Amino acid sequence: MPGRVERYLILGGTAEAASLAATLTQAGEAEVITSLAGRTASPEPLPGLVRIGGFGGVDGLVGYLRAESITRVYDATHPFARTISANAAAACQQTGIPLHVMTRPMWQQHPDDMWINVDTLEQAVKVLPENARVFLALGRQYIEAFSHRKDCHFALRMVDAPVHDPGFADAHIILGKAQADWTKEKQMLESFNITHVVARNSGGDAGYGKIIAARALRIPIVMIGRSCNVAPAKT
Repeated sequence: MPGRVERYLILGGTAEAASLAATLTQAGEAEVITSLAGRTASPEPLPGLVRIGGFGGVDGLVGYLRAESITRVYDATHPFARTISANAAAACQQTGIPLHVMTRPMWQQHPDDMWINVDTLEQAVKVLPENARVFLALGRQYIEAFSHRKDCHFALRMVDAPVHDPGFADAHIILGKAQADWTKEKQMLESFNITHVVARNSGGDAGYGKIIAARALRIPIVMIGRSCNVAPAKT
């Protein structure tokens, strides 16, 4: 009799998750499903199967794992995606399904970096000097906290155009993704006369271009550490 069909679930949305999906699909040892949160309107094509949207908390994820006969889960989500990671750990514990967590290493401060290390979004908002010209290198769910700083000019980078007005008094929206090429990031920072960058310590190569660019321009980076959290939501 044929053996059990292996079905792997990748909790994705990162470059590492896409690479893992390609590797596992090419190996041909299991059916691979990548789950995306759905924050990007047109995600890049991925090998294997793709599902989009939340699960409905721990109970919803448990139900999905059982209904889809998942045999292994890979958590390759963004380092700041705390809720889904916690839900995955709880769901796998309940179901006994193996969980493999892929933790992206943090960026380490270079001697020439001008980092202002903070632990919360609120601290990041407060440390910005008056009339700063700020590049917010954050996801959309993190930017609202900065909107009351009416004295500052903000450059907001988003993959998709916002459906609603972000609520900033003085802001420019840049559509696109972070660029690994630091020279292009440097040109962007210079074009907006940026004096400060606000970023999360996400790690990885894709977003590191802005770190090198800020270093080259001697621009301070308000670096939000991984202890930072936002209001939890079901995913």
